[in-house]
Amino acid sequence: MSNGELLLIDPVELQFPFELKKQISCSLQLTNKSDDHVAFKVKTTNPKKYCVRPNTGIVTPRSTCDVIVTMQAQKEAPPDMQCKDKFLLQSVVASPVTTPKDITPEMFSKESGNHVEECKLRVAYVPPQPPSPVREGSEEGSSPRASVSENGAEFHNASRTYAEPQDSSSEAKALILKLSEEKNSAMQQNTKLQQELDFLKRESSRSRGGIPFMYVIIVGLLGLFLGYFLKKT
Repeated sequence: MSNGELLLIDPVELQFPFELKKQISCSLQLTNKSDDHVAFKVKTTNPKKYCVRPNTGIVTPRSTCDVIVTMQAQKEAPPDMQCKDKFLLQSVVASPVTTPKDITPEMFSKESGNHVEECKLRVAYVPPQPPSPVREGSEEGSSPRASVSENGAEFHNASRTYAEPQDSSSEAKALILKLSEEKNSAMQQNTKLQQELDFLKRESSRSRGGIPFMYVIIVGLLGLFLGYFLKKT
């Protein structure tokens, strides 16, 4: 647990019950113990590996906010089950009228003279818990509370570049875009089929007024074949 002036962060070590080819989530609780509105932003050293929801937000005075951190399914296990990934949670006092959409990177810039609190969060892999009939109804991704041994060498490695992790809304937008493209393609195919159907209807109407066009083609082919056969004989 990290006890800053603005936010109380629990836990400071994100524990993932590691399993291959499985998406795993854990929760992070932010408690605003001040009388001010607090804006926060979550960054990570490996933004392609994790999805954070929400990765930015506002915590109202004397309230809490839950943040879900999801690790994408991994194809390979890391050596010795050690993870060097880290997260950085930044917080700053915001105006009471500020909304999550109003949050900008400049709010967390120390160069602008803002008082920005920062908390570094470690990532640890823990063995997955065996299935239990009592815990079948519990939600996957709940934050384990079991303590694990700390690795101080990883925690002090602060020379990494933090970046904002992915937000689940971006995945939803990509899915909507893909579905829209598929819908447009289906509509184009439908229009093409309708045009071909109209063409066949017109050809059918023409054939009713005289000799069918297909019949003429068949007779012509038979005539050519018969002429070729007579020459051979």
